[in-house]
Amino acid sequence: SFSAKREIANCFLLTTDDIIICDPEGEYFPLVQHLHGQLVKISSKSEDYINPMDINLDSADDDNPIATKSNFIISLCEIIVGGRYGISAEERSIIDDCVRKIYTDFFDNNPSKETMPILSDLYKELKSRGDIALRISNSLMMYVNGSQNLFNHRTNIDLNNRIVCFDIKELGNQLKKVGMLIVQDTVWNRVTQNRAERKVTRYYIDEFHLLLKEQQTAQYSAEIWKRFRKWGGLPTGITQNVKDLLRSPEIANILENSDFIYMLNQASEDRGILAKRLNISPHQLSYVTNSGEGEGLLFYGNVILPFIDRFPTDTELYRIMTTKLHEVVAEKEA
Repeated sequence: SFSAKREIANCFLLTTDDIIICDPEGEYFPLVQHLHGQLVKISSKSEDYINPMDINLDSADDDNPIATKSNFIISLCEIIVGGRYGISAEERSIIDDCVRKIYTDFFDNNPSKETMPILSDLYKELKSRGDIALRISNSLMMYVNGSQNLFNHRTNIDLNNRIVCFDIKELGNQLKKVGMLIVQDTVWNRVTQNRAERKVTRYYIDEFHLLLKEQQTAQYSAEIWKRFRKWGGLPTGITQNVKDLLRSPEIANILENSDFIYMLNQASEDRGILAKRLNISPHQLSYVTNSGEGEGLLFYGNVILPFIDRFPTDTELYRIMTTKLHEVVAEKEA
């Protein structure tokens, strides 16, 4: 995460790009605060809300915004319903039909932020379909009327700041995956808005392996990854759990659509997997074997370069970026 913060700071200072961060562990707040960015804290105790049903009102450039939204809602329902087999093909079709009806009605009746659909609209539409959608609507109930209704509100925060950080640390394990997926869709809306201005949107997703654990969310993430690049978005996945990342069948699509890989010290088992996947020679592998802080390999296209980054520790920037526990504790006590 220190390396990610280092890149974020460079991008902020050297470009005019928008920067959005999905922060599952609450690590990026000091940096975002010092850059006068917008922190969005998503939890059951927070009054910051993002609406998973948000859709870009100016979507003329999108080939089929409702189809894109339907894809996301199906992925969201996949996580919410859970279970060994997820949701059936028939249930996917019902969700798709409900989503299309909701947004067709929305766009046909003077669409605005004040009339934007919310999850309860989807819940009601599913309920109207009877037994065929009963399992989906029952699973959504907790997110509409129950204890997890934090996602059943219209967005009430300003997302136009140049740097925005979504802090989802206080969400539970299952809800954290829901939160990460909703943040990803929110970023997609920003990408579509920025495309018209020819503006780049950089998106940093920490703990990226969590999105690749479920088949449906992994497929959606891989699709979004490719679409981001076509629409002027630069997605960056950050993880220390290499084995979890590489277990996903979708990782091949993601790696094939990634021009840049930044690799630090790796455990022995992970090194073997990465060497095979990325064609790393034994000599090159030595640079991520028991390497020191700020040492590793850069992959750019067909080029692999070793690097050493000695960041000065006596700077204000280092103080707000460090993730070393004893330094963070000392800073809080000071």
